[in-house]
Formats: sequence, C-alpha cells, structure tokens
Amino acid sequence: MKARITGVATYLPERTLTSAEVEHRIEGYVPHRGIVERMTGIRRRHVARDGQQASDLAVAAVRRLDRDDRDGAGRDGMGSGGRGGEAGGYADADLLIFASASQDMVEPATAHIVAAKLGLSCPVFDVKNACNSMLNGIQVAEALILSGAHRKVLVCSGETPSRAIRWQVRDRAQFVDSFAGYTLSDSGAAVLVTADDERGIFYRDFSADSTAWAIGTLPGGGSAHPRDPEYSYFQGDGRRLKEAFERIGPDIFLNALKHTGLSWDDFAVVAVHQVALPYLRFLAEVLDIPEEKLVVSLPEHGNCASATLPLQLALGAWRPGDRVALLGLGGGISMGVMLAEM
Repeated sequence: MKARITGVATYLPERTLTSAEVEHRIEGYVPHRGIVERMTGIRRRHVARDGQQASDLAVAAVRRLDRDDRDGAGRDGMGSGGRGGEAGGYADADLLIFASASQDMVEPATAHIVAAKLGLSCPVFDVKNACNSMLNGIQVAEALILSGAHRKVLVCSGETPSRAIRWQVRDRAQFVDSFAGYTLSDSGAAVLVTADDERGIFYRDFSADSTAWAIGTLPGGGSAHPRDPEYSYFQGDGRRLKEAFERIGPDIFLNALKHTGLSWDDFAVVAVHQVALPYLRFLAEVLDIPEEKLVVSLPEHGNCASATLPLQLALGAWRPGDRVALLGLGGGISMGVMLAEM
C-alpha cells in the first residue's frame, strides 16, 4: 500500500498589492523606493478580504478539488489553479488535517471550523510547522494511510500572514526587522492523499535545527505574549535565516537523489519553497536543479507560506504517473523533502 496525492487545488484572493504599493503603505519610516522588489523579486502578493479567515481560504481551495475533477486543471493560479484527482472529491475523506502557519483562533483547532464549513463529520486535527506545515501534514497523512488507520485524507491550509504585517514603522532598524513580512501572501491550498496499490509517495526525509527558532517569529497570541499588540507582527532576520539554512546544508535534498538513484531530470516538477528569488537561485544552483523543472511562483504570488508547494503543483506541468519533488524550508528552522509518483 502507498499513499498517493490524487488532487491538488489552490485559492488565491483576487485582491493584490504590488511591492510599490507595499512601500507606499508603510508609515513613519520611508524605505528606498523599489527596495522590496529589488531584494525579493516579488512584484505582487495576494491579500484576503477583511472578513475572510484562514479557514475560509482553506475551504475555498478544498471546494476547487471537486471543480477541478469536473472541469480539468486550472492554469491561471488565481483561485482556480489546481490539478483534478483520479479518486473523486473530498466529501468521502475519512480524516481532515488543517496544516498551516495561520489559524482562526487559539482554540479550537481550525480544522474543526473548516470541517463545519464543508459539512464534513470525519475526525480532524491541526498540524503546525511554519512554512513546512503542509509538507508535514502530507507526511502525517501518508503515515496514517500506511498504518491502515485511514484511506483518504484531506490536507488543507489557509494562510493569512497579511494580518501580521507591520505598517507603522519607527525607523530603519524596525523596517529591517519587519522586512520578511512584506514578502508574505494570503492563500489557501488543499491536497487529497489517498491509499493506492500502485504508486504514491516513495521517499521522505525531514530535519530541524531548533536552536535557530528565534530568528523568525510571530510572538503574539501564545503564553509568552498573549495580548500585547506589539508582538502581533511578523519579525525576523533574513540574513541570519539564510545562514541557518546554509549551516544545515543541502545534504537532505541531495541524499534523496542518492538514496533513490534518481536525478532531477527524472521529475516533471521540482517544487521549492520560495521566500526570495536570490535565495531560490542560490539553492537551485547549489542543488543543480535544471531551471525548466522549477515552477517560479514568487514574482506574481509572493511568499504563500505553507501553501507554496501545493501552488507550484497546481501550476506545474505534470500528468498522472509523473514524479514530483517537494523541497520544504520553514522557520524554526526545519527542512523537508518528499518524492512522489502522482
């Protein structure tokens, strides 16, 4: 028995902000014009409506799984991006996992809210690991399918990081500390993972350097800072985060090829978590990933947090039976790789 990804869909809010609009919205400190796009390669990012919650973005993506089954794969990525599965829709899923850095509230698990909005009555729970949340959610889904506990798992995400962007900036130091937030984009994603006798996920590996957890944080809402609004903004040091990932090194990704005897040329799509174009180019060069295997989602969609890898699958050129590689990078920090035959 294997666990196969049989459907992928994404939802991207129609409202967008260009990097120039982001810079003009910042009050107090005036950043150098063009610095956000120049440093990140991001031209625009998506912003949820004021009334949309993380659960709403997940629900919108999940509902597109059925639509893509009927209508075929969407190609524009603007709410209709997805790849229809071969195992029907989500209504008969026997487990729902909400896997996201965002959440509607501390209690209950956002998975309950998603299930209620979808009218599902299966067991549910949340998985949370920054930008690797969806990758870890798929990992858990696979493990539960291989154990025989479940046969069809719906893994979904709703990311609303725009609610944690600092717009009132005191000085340059605070702008630098808040800079990572200006890359973030709201998004929803859904992945169906189904028991299959023939093909599916065939390799996975994960690692972490938890000593680097403080490099990028959104501190508010937990027991450390339950109510102070000053801690409700994303903050981080992009340079130190890059150094932390480099310290762990690329071995986790290269070992996946070594252990399977494959090369990147054996994959239709190599999906890589994307936070800034310079780092994507650096990583692709270090790993020797052919440019044609990448789906570069960052310029038009921004950093979609845990929805980034599903977005690239939704936009990518693959067919049932093709191999895909998912390369995850997340705050905390963590890294993960998953190889699958679709």
